[in-house]
Amino acid sequence: MIAVAQYLFPNDLHIHWSLMIVMYPYITGFVAGAFVVSSLYHVFNMQQLKPLGRFSLLTSFAFLCVATLPLLNHLGHPERAMNIMITPHFSSAMAGFGIIFNFYFLLVLFEVWLLYRNDIIEMANGSTGIKKFFYKILTLGVDDNSPEALQRDHKIIVFLAAVGIPSACFLHGYVGFLFGAIKANPWWSTPLMPIIFLFSAMVSGIALLIVLYQIAMKMGGKEIDQPCITKMSQLLWLFMTVTVSLELLEIITLAYEQSESWEVIHPLLTHQLAFSFISVQMILGSLIPFILLMVTVLLDRYLHEKVRNTLAFVASFLLLIQVFAMRWNVVIGGQIFSKSLRGFRDYHPQFLEKEGIGAAILIFILPFIILFVLNRVLPAFSNTNRDDPNHIEKTVVG
Repeated sequence: MIAVAQYLFPNDLHIHWSLMIVMYPYITGFVAGAFVVSSLYHVFNMQQLKPLGRFSLLTSFAFLCVATLPLLNHLGHPERAMNIMITPHFSSAMAGFGIIFNFYFLLVLFEVWLLYRNDIIEMANGSTGIKKFFYKILTLGVDDNSPEALQRDHKIIVFLAAVGIPSACFLHGYVGFLFGAIKANPWWSTPLMPIIFLFSAMVSGIALLIVLYQIAMKMGGKEIDQPCITKMSQLLWLFMTVTVSLELLEIITLAYEQSESWEVIHPLLTHQLAFSFISVQMILGSLIPFILLMVTVLLDRYLHEKVRNTLAFVASFLLLIQVFAMRWNVVIGGQIFSKSLRGFRDYHPQFLEKEGIGAAILIFILPFIILFVLNRVLPAFSNTNRDDPNHIEKTVVG
C-alpha cells in the first residue's frame, strides 16, 4: 500500500528511483574519496598519508568493482547495459557515464598494477607451484624491477594519479549533475548539486579510510600511525565543514526566496524527512562529528593517542551515516512530493524485494570482501617504502 497525503497527480503515485539509486552514489563516493587520498600522497607527496598510499588506492578499486551493481540491479534488462558502449550516444548523460566509468576503471587498474609490480615480481620469484604461476601471470611478462624501472613506474603512477583526480571528480560529480539537471524538481534543480555530491564523496571516502585503517591495524596487531590519523582528521574536518555549509546554504537560499517550491520543501524537511534530515543528517551526522573533529584537530597535542584515535573513529563512523542519510534525503526525498507541489507519498523498502534492504546490504558487503581478497594477494601495509618517491630516488642514486 502507498500512503499519500493531500493531492497527487494520478500518474505520480510511485517512487521509481529506489534504494538502489541511493546506494549507487554512496558507493561511488567511496571510490572518489579514497582515490583522492591516494593521489594526495602520490602526486602532492603528503608524507603523513604514506601509511594509506597503497591501501587507499586498493580500497578505491574494490568499491569501483561493484559501483555499477546497484544500477544494474535497478535496470529491468541489465544485459542491455553494454549497449551504451557498443552504440555510444555522446549527448546522453548516462552514456557519458559509461565512457567515464570505463576510462576511470582502466586507469585505476593500471595504477594498482604499477604500484604492486615490484611486489608481484618478488612474490613470483620467491614462490613455487600454483602460487608462482599465479603471480607470473600478474607480471604480464614484465619482470624488470631494477631501480631505474621502478623510478619509471613511479613517474607513470604520479601521472595516472594526477589524471585520475579530475576523472574521479567527473565520475561522482555527474551523479549530482543528473539530479541537478531535472528542472521540474525544485529539491534537485540547483547548480550546487554536483558540488555537494562531490564534497560529500570526499567526506565519505576519508571517513571510510579512517575506520578501515584503524580496524586493519588493530586486527593485524600493528601500531596506528598518529601523524596519518591527525592529517586525515584535518582533511575530514575541512571537507565536512564545506559540505555541510553548502547544504545549509542551499536550504537557507530556498527559505529566503520563499518561492512556491518552498511551500512543499518546508513541510518535506520538517515532517516527511524530519528524522532522516534533522535528527540523523544534521545533528547525529554533522553537528556531533564536527565537534569531535574540532576537538581532535585543535587539541591534538594535548590528547592521548588512544583518545585521538577514538574521537576520529567515532566521528568518521557517524559521517558515514550522515552521507548515506544525505543520499537518502536527496534521492528519495526528491520523489516523496508530487509534481503538483501539493501532495506527499511514503516509501518503505522491503527487506527481500529485488531492490530492497537485503540486496543493498549484500552489495555494500561485497566490496569489503573484494578488498580483503585483494589485500591477501597484494598486501597493502607491507613494503611501504617501495612506492615512496624519496626512497626510489635514493635507490637509483645509490
